[in-house]
Amino acid sequence: MVRLGFIIGFIALLGALLSGLAAYRVHDQELALDRIALARAIDVHASLVQDRLTERELLARVASGLFRAPSVLKPNMLEPLRSAIYAFKTDFVVAGWVARLQPNELAAAQAAIAAAGFPKPQIRDYSDKPIAPASLTHPIDVLMDLEPRSDETKALPGRSYDQDPVRSAMLARARIEKRSVASDPVPLLRGNGPIGVIVAAPVIPEGATEPAGFVTFSYELATLMLTNDDMSLFSVALRDPRKEGGELVANDQGVVSTRMGADGPPPSATRTVSFGGRDWQLGYYAKTNSARRAEQTAIIVAAIGFAITAMVCGLFGYVAYNNLRLSREIQVRIGFERRLTAVIDELNHRVKNILAVIQSIVTRTLRHGSDIDVARELLIGRIHAMSNVVSLLSESQWQGVKLKGLFEARAIPHADRIAVTGPDIAVSARAAQSLSLLFFELASHSDEGLSLVGKHPHITANWTVTGDAPEEVFHFRWEEFNTSEATRRPDSDFGLILLDRVAPEALGGTAKRFFTDVSYVYELTAPMETVIDMTERDRTDKISAPVRPVR
Repeated sequence: MVRLGFIIGFIALLGALLSGLAAYRVHDQELALDRIALARAIDVHASLVQDRLTERELLARVASGLFRAPSVLKPNMLEPLRSAIYAFKTDFVVAGWVARLQPNELAAAQAAIAAAGFPKPQIRDYSDKPIAPASLTHPIDVLMDLEPRSDETKALPGRSYDQDPVRSAMLARARIEKRSVASDPVPLLRGNGPIGVIVAAPVIPEGATEPAGFVTFSYELATLMLTNDDMSLFSVALRDPRKEGGELVANDQGVVSTRMGADGPPPSATRTVSFGGRDWQLGYYAKTNSARRAEQTAIIVAAIGFAITAMVCGLFGYVAYNNLRLSREIQVRIGFERRLTAVIDELNHRVKNILAVIQSIVTRTLRHGSDIDVARELLIGRIHAMSNVVSLLSESQWQGVKLKGLFEARAIPHADRIAVTGPDIAVSARAAQSLSLLFFELASHSDEGLSLVGKHPHITANWTVTGDAPEEVFHFRWEEFNTSEATRRPDSDFGLILLDRVAPEALGGTAKRFFTDVSYVYELTAPMETVIDMTERDRTDKISAPVRPVR
């Protein structure tokens, strides 16, 4: 069992290590794959955003190239470009023509705006306050025409961009650099309108060095950043150039709001795109926690590995335990067969001894010339005595018999009239057979002198043990009172041989018998080592011991 437990423990340890290693590898792989997938998705998104921005900047350049500034102000100045700008199918909010007007051109410009059908043709600043031409000393940038025309946009023409810090800065830079320029993020159409970006392309007449005006296109940030994709792995934020640490983010409805980037975790990645002659930085925030997802996957893999390890250990332990139990059962069966063989051999030996004793009893009892009735009675009694001792030995698994048990009524005649005293020692099987016959012979030959004196028995049998181990001596004394040589039935030849020779020799001792004035006495003295016979008992213990598997 210890070896089996060690093997199962080793398998469990190995399975736990492999499960942990697999979970570690899966964690790293999942984390790496998520990072690669996120990086690729971000790169694709940034590329698409850049393509969109390039298309919209190209539209401004194409429109400015197709536009021819008229020598005289006239209404509907975007009419020649209308079909061209709509052909691009871009998602601009407003396309406009911003003319750079001299102070003396304001009246003609106002008339042109009115002729175009706009409701507020008066030239005014960005807060809708009228501008007096006499107060101007330099050209101003005025919105003259726009597309599309709606109730919300028709009121915009006539406004000057010079007082708006974002738009005036954009136009000034476009005039100086003579290329398309993008503005900072700014509300479109109205003060609380959607946040977007305006790109302005200067229109320079042939032979001139200064632009006559600007073609402008405004776009909402949400569409430029492609933020309305619910299936994307990330959310997009635009670094706000107006605020240090500020970001512009769009929700699922496309509404852009400002937040401070320092309030939350840093972006998972950043990308830079170009639009309108400036660089814009996009911040990408992963929608899922890759580390946590990798940990959960690793935990699942580890749990599966541990479960498989537990099943393997359980199955191996079950099979190994059954094999071990079967092996032990086989060993027990082999040991039982060996023990059975030894018991049979021992039984054969004992049976042969008993048969030899019975043969001797029969031969001596039924000798030639004996009285057949007396011989039959003696033969039955002697065999009964042998049968009794064999029964006692069988009950004790042939490990000896208590000496007092040999005086039972079933073993010897008139046992109730015999006073038995002495230590209750256990004698060996060989000694029990001899003493059983000895007691029967003594009791069977005392029946003619039996008499009771009061309530006291007339026969005593006592024994003592003297000396110290291993030289202890067994003393037995049989005394029949109220008897004499004349009244006591003489011993048979078999009885004399048993009393004087067989019993003493079997116990390795000496015996004597004699008459006193009032009794008949038989004494037997033998060493205790032959009476107990530890060698025989040890051999019997080994035979009767339970069979144990060989380890």
